[in-house]
Amino acid sequence: MIQPHNSVRLEYGIYRDGDNNLDEAQAPTIEQALETSAGDPAISFSIEDTTARRGLLPAHVLRTETYDIDEGRPHDIEAGPPKDMSARATLAEFVARTLDRAQRNDASAAWIELVDHGGGDAGGLESDVSGGFMSEDDIAGAIKDGLELHARAHPEDAQRRIDGVVANQCLMSTLGFADALSHVGVKYLAASPEVMLAPGVPSDVAAAIERHLDDPKAMANAVTSATMHKAYGGANGAWHPAAAFDVLDLAPQKIARMENAVKTLNDTIARDARDPEVRNAVRADARTVDGMARFTDHTMPWHADRPAAKLYGELAGDSALPDDLRKAARDARSAVAGLTVSHRESADFEPYGDVDYRDASGPTIHFPATHDQIDPWKPQISETDNAFYKAVDGPKLAHAIA
Repeated sequence: MIQPHNSVRLEYGIYRDGDNNLDEAQAPTIEQALETSAGDPAISFSIEDTTARRGLLPAHVLRTETYDIDEGRPHDIEAGPPKDMSARATLAEFVARTLDRAQRNDASAAWIELVDHGGGDAGGLESDVSGGFMSEDDIAGAIKDGLELHARAHPEDAQRRIDGVVANQCLMSTLGFADALSHVGVKYLAASPEVMLAPGVPSDVAAAIERHLDDPKAMANAVTSATMHKAYGGANGAWHPAAAFDVLDLAPQKIARMENAVKTLNDTIARDARDPEVRNAVRADARTVDGMARFTDHTMPWHADRPAAKLYGELAGDSALPDDLRKAARDARSAVAGLTVSHRESADFEPYGDVDYRDASGPTIHFPATHDQIDPWKPQISETDNAFYKAVDGPKLAHAIA
């Protein structure tokens, strides 16, 4: 057993759900963690990996492997029956274990990375065996539960928090997810507003975080750069994992300002849209802002997940709309922009057919312009059954314009 040591500055937990079709494709994140740890001993990794690939056990045996990585070496390895990685209790236990390790190592910060499928405000962490898909509120709730588990076991360390979440998942840079995480004390969210290509976010973002713990702007720029510049595959067939990527500041005062501004705008639209001309103008403005899953018109339903700042800018600049609505849109655009510490996007993302993502700078908002966009995958998963959508009067907005 490798003894904890106080040279660790960052405890970085990787929660990888391979109980689905991404098992092999996202497995390189584990090798990346080993390499990153070997190059930066100030990072300690806590790993929970549910997988059926060849590893501690033969291939095709689904199990959960739990271990830690320090200085490039795995240790304290355990393998057991597969856990339901889409269950709130499973994630809560992992969060508590990561915080326990952070305390033991006297780490300055603790982050977790969620590695699996994502579905915007529907949540993520899809498990084939259980059929589970964890809502964004339950993901945030699991972090809260994990904090409480750690605090009960270690009251002397009860103030420790999960400082950041990296979503190595599709479509998770959303206002709703940012809002949910902020309410449980998370400071930063690093995520993409668009579908990602596996293996996705490289684990060396942990090094970018560790090297800039005292400079949030430099940290955010380093994380977005590491993700957007990462190339997978050979020289003749290389691809990048993300068309756009954000690091968001989840400071409570910024989130509260955003939530209030979005609610005010939604309420103003719902009131003014009683006028058919206003309703039609809002719909037309929304249609000018492409939603996500831009590489396809048919197979994925996230076309109502629109870049919020761009959408609100279109409303603010539309002279056909009432002045109070345009002012509310300007306020919402400013509040959303205030969350974004760093972003990068591609003008012609080749894997998705050279699609332009230059407006995908910052989180998305679920803004349906037609009835069939309100919740297209319900009841399997829902983008409207979450606390944020209800808090900002999303149902009232959808009823008024969609």
